[in-house]
Amino acid sequence: MCGIVGVLSDHEAAPILVEALKRLEYRGYDSAGIATINGETLDRRRAIGKLVNLSDTLVHDPLAGKSGIGHTRWATHGVPNVINAHPHQAGGVAVVHNGIIENFRELRAFLAEKGITYQTDTDTETVALMAQYFRDQGMSPIEASQATIARLEGAYALCFLFDGENDLIIAARKGSPLAIGHGDGEMFVGSDAIALAPMTDQVTYLDEGDWAVLTRTSLEIRDSNGNLANRKKKTITIDAASSDKGDYKHFMAKEIAEQPTVLQGALSHYIDPDATTVTLPDPGIDFTKVERLTMVACGTAFYACFVAKYWFEQIARIPVEIDVASEFRYREPPITKGTVALFVSQSGETADTLAALRYTQGKADKIISVVNVPESSIARESDLALPILAGAEIGVASTKAFTCQLTTLALLALKVAKDMGRITDADLAEKLSALRAMPGVINTALAIEEKSKSVASKLAEARDILFLGRGAMYPLAHEGALKLKEISYIHAEAYASGELKHGPIALVDKHVPIIVMAPRDSLFEKTVSNMQEAMARGGQVILITDQKGAQEAAHGVLDTIILPEIDDFLAPILYAVPAQLLAYHTAIAKGTDIDQPRNLAKSVTVE
Repeated sequence: MCGIVGVLSDHEAAPILVEALKRLEYRGYDSAGIATINGETLDRRRAIGKLVNLSDTLVHDPLAGKSGIGHTRWATHGVPNVINAHPHQAGGVAVVHNGIIENFRELRAFLAEKGITYQTDTDTETVALMAQYFRDQGMSPIEASQATIARLEGAYALCFLFDGENDLIIAARKGSPLAIGHGDGEMFVGSDAIALAPMTDQVTYLDEGDWAVLTRTSLEIRDSNGNLANRKKKTITIDAASSDKGDYKHFMAKEIAEQPTVLQGALSHYIDPDATTVTLPDPGIDFTKVERLTMVACGTAFYACFVAKYWFEQIARIPVEIDVASEFRYREPPITKGTVALFVSQSGETADTLAALRYTQGKADKIISVVNVPESSIARESDLALPILAGAEIGVASTKAFTCQLTTLALLALKVAKDMGRITDADLAEKLSALRAMPGVINTALAIEEKSKSVASKLAEARDILFLGRGAMYPLAHEGALKLKEISYIHAEAYASGELKHGPIALVDKHVPIIVMAPRDSLFEKTVSNMQEAMARGGQVILITDQKGAQEAAHGVLDTIILPEIDDFLAPILYAVPAQLLAYHTAIAKGTDIDQPRNLAKSVTVE
């Protein structure tokens, strides 16, 4: 979602702000802007579209000053245009905001009674107007900010900048992440630690409901009750290379190629050196008492849960319920004794997933999260947080985070199965050995790239594409369809192979490619039978399988992509690779914006 930066610097703020915003581009945005204090004067510049447009504006109309705030906006209220772009300014107050102010209409009505009108279509402008209203009542900047924050309902990360105050930023968070960076006589604010990494490795994360007063030499944090609540300073380690494409054309290509390396790191983190046991941080969870597992997530993370449902049920023999986070809490599901709730989120800040987690607090016996950001809200509010160790993922379409989520969930399923006596030591050692070999297998699988390009050239001409799979390949079919939709903008749907004849087969003709994900496993023959039903009706099948599967079933298909043979248990991790590469090369053929596809955001921090 939107990106926030703020600086109280010894150097000109505008270049620092723009560079920091570039590091947040991966979150998705449609406009950008900055505001600075030059001497005593507040001024701002804004532009629609990419940051290069803001940079061009600043070349022709520069902003001086060593204090400032900046923002990349992903539109919620109001269309993307310069008027609706952040920062918003009312008199001597400028504001940047991530989130949604749910009661902005009521606040507008209050302001209208005072004769104060608005200029934009956004909810955020109301925040600036309220702060300026309180300033006009004689309040100090700190008092005006506090009074404004107290009136807000909804989700927000906020930064306030005030005319005449070149050594002051007010920051606040509720529902959206915000971090404070500590420098030498400088202070910084960022919605993501990645934005702060070039300036400092010393970061303080605001907790839910916190608001903070920053100067160049001080930081004061208060909780939602106004009590002093100075949080711990932490040292972050973000590799500068993680936000650089290196020799790759796109971040997505780089992150696909990084999968063998990051998977190796995750496996080494959880598997003991003797390669016979899985070790988790001590959460105080007795898995022998777990009667049911409820798994909740959004998007790609939901499909990771979908795959893991097969693992937990088949290997650990635990009943599993999976749910989309945006629906979960609104249907108010009963959570019975013996239930463990598990939440998966790359960012650890996904608004719907965090809200679902909070619904389960006090109801579920324990809460586990699988996240890529150990300091995130979801991680901090869980009894046990399991990092996936994917490193910073910049491309909006998740790739290495997905395979690391799957790997972490597979290890957890094996750990639970062992603790519950559902798997023998020998079987556990065999599966862990297969897992440890996965980085090499995926490295081999990446050799299908040229074949993927060839197949993608055919897919790029389609308007609709079907994905089919059985067993754990069914959720992988969903993930493949999602990837294709996200970055190529081609409509794609996924079905369980056996469901094809129950309606969707009516869509099949020579113009609708059908991608069949079918390793030579126990369900292979049934999948091939469904595939042949489609081919008999003119369906153009692209078969993704292994060498044995190709020998048995490739006759008559439009094309075949051959992967290494793999243990059935681990096939979902491997078969993510062709799903990613097909989407990537189809998008290249279509000429779309791969790393920042239209209308999408990397981290969705609003409901």
